[in-house]
Amino acid sequence: MHLQHLQLPGLTPYLRASAIQLNVVTAHLTHKKLSPALRATTSPPPPLLLTFQTLPTYTCGRREIGNLTAEQVSYLRASGRVEFFEALRGGQTTFHGPGQLTAYLIINLPVHQLTARTHIRLLEDSLIDTCAAYGIKGFTTENPGVWVTDEDKIASVGVHLRRKVTSHGIGLNITTDLAWFDRIVACGLVGKQATSFEKMGMKPEGGVEEVGRVFAGIVARHLVDVEGIKSVSMQEVVGQEVVEAMGLSGSESGWSRAEKRASE
Repeated sequence: MHLQHLQLPGLTPYLRASAIQLNVVTAHLTHKKLSPALRATTSPPPPLLLTFQTLPTYTCGRREIGNLTAEQVSYLRASGRVEFFEALRGGQTTFHGPGQLTAYLIINLPVHQLTARTHIRLLEDSLIDTCAAYGIKGFTTENPGVWVTDEDKIASVGVHLRRKVTSHGIGLNITTDLAWFDRIVACGLVGKQATSFEKMGMKPEGGVEEVGRVFAGIVARHLVDVEGIKSVSMQEVVGQEVVEAMGLSGSESGWSRAEKRASE
């Protein structure tokens, strides 16, 4: 078995990445609903790592859904310069945007002999190993994510589980404009700050895409029963029909409709 790696080019709207993720999660859940006899004769979806950079976006975790005031949301949207969305992942408000590697790992935990806790540890270990590949020493603390000092956080971790199928994942700052983090209390941690590869003196020649490939290879090595990575296209992951549906009229409304269908 290989870990499929879908790397989206350029800057991807958050809803587009969410729609792809939801389609893959739905495929896993649909397979789980099959009768034992059908499951025995039907191949489950392979594990997938989706990596991308998104347009400037703030997301809040499920603990904050419905709890932010209209004024707070308006402030986060910065007069239309940044998007805001609620997410089902754990954690609190964070930022995703250009220069940050966002990665969603979508797997069926029992297949890889993982629990909810060891799944988080796998993501943290993979982040630490990725930082080490670029000469940056990362570590974990009592607070979530990966840190380079007790005050400087370089990566966030926030996941969602449904019937032991994972979604969401990590955000690793490479060349991120860290000023966006000044507008929030990142992940609810007062007195802490975000840092990045660039601030630590490292700017990979291949940019975020290069780091995404390195991260994918490291995740694959940490996963039980995975032999390596296989780069795949969006069509291979969700099918041409879904890709065309998502692109209806070339607007975000097409992606929103696809996202809604995937969640039903």
